[in-house]
Formats: sequence, C-alpha cells, structure tokens
Amino acid sequence: MNTMTIRLEAPGQADVLALIAELDAYQHSLYPPESVYALDLAGVEQGNVLLAVVRDQTASAVACGAVVLGAAYGEVKRMYVRPAYRGLGLARRLLATLESEAAKSGCRLLKLETGPHHREALGLYAQCGYERRGPFGSYPDDPLSVFMQKHISA
Repeated sequence: MNTMTIRLEAPGQADVLALIAELDAYQHSLYPPESVYALDLAGVEQGNVLLAVVRDQTASAVACGAVVLGAAYGEVKRMYVRPAYRGLGLARRLLATLESEAAKSGCRLLKLETGPHHREALGLYAQCGYERRGPFGSYPDDPLSVFMQKHISA
C-alpha cells in the first residue's frame, strides 16, 4: 500500500464517482440531510475545481479531495479516504497536494466546513494549521458544522 499516487483528475470517471458516492453515503449516515453540504457532481466538473485522486498500486481510486477556487478564497471539499486505507497518511498527503495546487493557482486562503462527528478530520486539519472560524459564504450557522481556515502561500 506504499505505492500510492496522487494526481489532479477529472471527476467523471466511474471509480471516482463510486468513491464520491461512498462519501455521500458516509455523510448521510452521520448527519441529517439538511446538515450535509456536499458539492454536487455538476459542481465538481466546473473549471474552478481542483480534484485530487489517490490511486493504489492497482490504479484504483481510494481517496479524493477537492478545492473550489473562488475570487477571495478556496474551499476544501470532498475529502474522503476509504476505510481500508485510513491510517496511512493519505489524507495528510492529499491535503498537502490540494494546498500546493491551490497556491499555484494564486489562492492564498483555504476555508472548509466539516462536521463535529469527523474527529479524525478535525484533528488532521488542526495539525495542518487550520483554525476554527465562523460560518462563511452561504453556510448557515449550523450546530452540526465546524468551520476552519488556513492561509497558504506559494
């Protein structure tokens, strides 16, 4: 499992769509529908989205994450690692890749929304320099949301 590759890819591939469907099912097992703020697949296919995919030695998609680039900031979305691949540092590598690619695109601030039941994700984001903040964009002040941000540089 140590021959993982991370690349920016197009979202329309069958195995990437299956990975995103797993993420959706996981999110809906933890939170009510009104508290799941998932980026829809149509949104993922826009030109302002960087989608990174981790593939194992068989070239199967095992993790993904995205950044939606906006005028003032980028938003980290769709971070997911399949359960069998957790604990290998893939999420940290994936996040670092997304930060690097966003910075190359001129982004200097990343924001994200996640849920309080994602303890591992919250720990990862904090370890990687993300700090808690209030709601941003069109997000409501939802008790099942945790908002974070990080300043990045090229």
